[in-house]
Amino acid sequence: MLRLLLLFVVLPAVELALLIELGGRIGTPATLGLIVVTGIVGASLARQQGLGVLRRLQEESEAGRLPAGSLVDGVLILVAAALLVTPGILTDAFGFLCLVPGFRSLAKRELRRRFERAVREQRLDLRFYSDDGWGPREEKIVHDLGADDADEDPRLR
Repeated sequence: MLRLLLLFVVLPAVELALLIELGGRIGTPATLGLIVVTGIVGASLARQQGLGVLRRLQEESEAGRLPAGSLVDGVLILVAAALLVTPGILTDAFGFLCLVPGFRSLAKRELRRRFERAVREQRLDLRFYSDDGWGPREEKIVHDLGADDADEDPRLR
């Protein structure tokens, strides 16, 4: 609940205050121009990087590798594009950060760490369901780590 309050009430209020302050310092036309320029530049960069990620996804899929890293890159680039077309100083800054490959690597590492911890603490249970239309829905457990499993596998520490 607190996160939603921050996201939908506090963040827009802070963005509005920053835009008003910026408008007072550099003028309304310059502020509006900055909003338009960051939107155009951000959308262009996101499109360019998104196409690169699509190429990597295809290459990894054709090579028979799971393109998990490229998928996360794609999601972060999509988030960046959405943030950059949204007027605001903080959203633009975070959007441009999401377009920096080094930042995306840090974000992927942190997301993986949180994901593995959630699985290890049994807050997350992954299951794969297949329904090919030829029979009953079949459930396959893909990954279910208990505390004992995490102790044995050094990669999950």
